[in-house]
Amino acid sequence: MTSERNHLRNQQRETWDRFAGGWKSWDSWVVGWLAPVGEAMIRHAELRDGSDVLDVATGTGEPGLSAAALVPQGRVTLSDLAEGMLAVASEKAAQRGLRNVTTQECDAGALPFADASFDAVLCRFGFMFFPDVAAAAAEFARVVRPGGRVSAAVWGKPANNAWATTIMSTISRHVATPAVPPDAPGLFRCAPDGHLSAVFVDAGLTDVTEEEVSFEMVHDTPERYWSFMTDVAAPVVAGLSRADLQLQETIRAEVLKMVQPDLSDARVHLRSTATVVSGYRATEPRDRRPPRPAQIPTES
Repeated sequence: MTSERNHLRNQQRETWDRFAGGWKSWDSWVVGWLAPVGEAMIRHAELRDGSDVLDVATGTGEPGLSAAALVPQGRVTLSDLAEGMLAVASEKAAQRGLRNVTTQECDAGALPFADASFDAVLCRFGFMFFPDVAAAAAEFARVVRPGGRVSAAVWGKPANNAWATTIMSTISRHVATPAVPPDAPGLFRCAPDGHLSAVFVDAGLTDVTEEEVSFEMVHDTPERYWSFMTDVAAPVVAGLSRADLQLQETIRAEVLKMVQPDLSDARVHLRSTATVVSGYRATEPRDRRPPRPAQIPTES
């Protein structure tokens, strides 16, 4: 890994660890919001009881924990770059009595598992932030067994994700933000049609498919939407940090006003759209790296 990518990885680990508390406090609500995405991913993964599953960039544990409940005779490994996130996931696994779950802190681009270790690999909303998307896909293809599936989700186009663009566009109108390269890690980096599918094909996966999943972010009040985004969204917090208190309040007032038209049944409804991409490992992945020895995951 280059020094730049290594720096980015460390920066991301620090950020996710810092926001782990916010994600924990909103966890039950987030699980409900993103449930349609996890359900689609698991369906495409074609799990059977007894399957060995790897969930990469698991955050607070989904969709890995949902998969674990479906394969009681199998095993699910939750992996993430951030120790703080994995601590939340481990706590949730224990609370739910899931004894077939282990955790592993690791980098998606250098997985510490032997070749062909898993029947399925899952990754929900991780690819957009990986320093090297192609390297991560190659690793997923390496560790999945022949006949197994890789199933991932990324956010769709900005126009179809008002939950994020409503607040981010308002911040951008008031605060100058540094220009970033088109392929820099970010929420909509993998949004273009066919982007992640092409990466999967290049990694040696076959029968690659895409499914669009549309759902809604629902909050009881505009203020609750603001609280959520400022608790868990690092780009939002970073953008607001460039504004003084008076400007922050101006931005807040505009955002609360903007979501008013989305009120129905006295609640805020904001469109959310993801793309679920999946593919089989039918043969050996291309440009195979030398086999890595298995590393025993840390018990949750």
